[in-house]
Amino acid sequence: MSFKLVAPFKPAGDQPKAIELLTNGILNGEKHQTLLGVTGSGKTFTMANVIANVNKPTLVLSHNKTLAAQLYNEFKHFFPENAVEYFVSYYDYYQPEAYIPVTDTYIEKDLSINEDIEKLRLSTTSSLLSGRTDIIVVSSVSCLYGIGNPEDFKANTIFVRRGQKIDRNVFLRKLVSGLYYRTDEILKRGSFRVQGDTVDVLVPYEEFVVRVVFWDTEIENIAIVEPSHGTILKELEQVNIYPASIFVTTQERINRAIKEIQNDLFRQINYFQSQEKTQEAKRIKERVNFDIEMIQELGYCSGIENYSRYFDGRKPGSRPFCLLDYFPDDFLTFIDESHVTLPQIKAMYGGDHSRKINLVEYGFRLPAAIDNRPLKFEEFKIFAPIHNSLVLLE
Repeated sequence: MSFKLVAPFKPAGDQPKAIELLTNGILNGEKHQTLLGVTGSGKTFTMANVIANVNKPTLVLSHNKTLAAQLYNEFKHFFPENAVEYFVSYYDYYQPEAYIPVTDTYIEKDLSINEDIEKLRLSTTSSLLSGRTDIIVVSSVSCLYGIGNPEDFKANTIFVRRGQKIDRNVFLRKLVSGLYYRTDEILKRGSFRVQGDTVDVLVPYEEFVVRVVFWDTEIENIAIVEPSHGTILKELEQVNIYPASIFVTTQERINRAIKEIQNDLFRQINYFQSQEKTQEAKRIKERVNFDIEMIQELGYCSGIENYSRYFDGRKPGSRPFCLLDYFPDDFLTFIDESHVTLPQIKAMYGGDHSRKINLVEYGFRLPAAIDNRPLKFEEFKIFAPIHNSLVLLE
């Protein structure tokens, strides 16, 4: 599907020339271009015209949530028939885990998640993996922080069609593997309810329920249902049910990860003991073994992101998967207010690394926790030009 720009006005002043130059530059393979303009000069409308001309999936990167939300609303108005998504940090409050050696103070992670923003994040990943190409993602630098492997997200997507042969219990197990949970009460995002041969799933990235009706081992009917009153809004021939979390994985990866965590724990205990750091050795043993028990029983633990390298199958020091990995090979990137955004990207890794070094050195985390991090600026510089054309806005 192509982008369809809807606006009550046409480019004026210097906009037509800027649109032409940027469009031609992208189509001719230029990797870096810069658009200069004062506040209120119509840079967003210029971007919209370039996006419509080039017709590629687009990432618009901003340095804060507020500006990203403003751009998101503007693009929603310009492209009402296309997929415009919003991807920012979903924390209303976030206190990262930390250790202060001088005062021997351990600060436990504390956070508050905004469910509405979490819905928008899941909507973003679902749209990017749906096969659509008419997608604009407006994001903060949150898109450069680690999230789940897109291959695991795809592997846990359930493809449902009318007439499909599948046992109801197999379908329910697939939902659980996609991190949905069963309830007999009011449906909440990411939950499902079973009533006889009918399964209602409240997908967390939309405002509706997907109803799947079985007849023996066959899917008889699929419908979109209004959550509050149960009114059928639309019947479907097929639908994709995407995972309830970005951090989904497979049982095979979990089993492999546990073995690797145990091996690294053994090495870290031996290291601390060789340094006569008995307290650190005892601490890391207790903490990691508790986490392993939780993962084996529940499939997750508090702070599971610190083990992401194992679940992703990455090598030590390698960059994490981030939202950029969910984009197709060829996409367009705009960096808004690049004089602020680029220094922010440069600083992210250093701050994250300095905090986690203490956690590792004093036995609170395994060294792999350091690999749960944002992209380094050098990694972003390499990644961006390889996959897309980059336009800086000042």
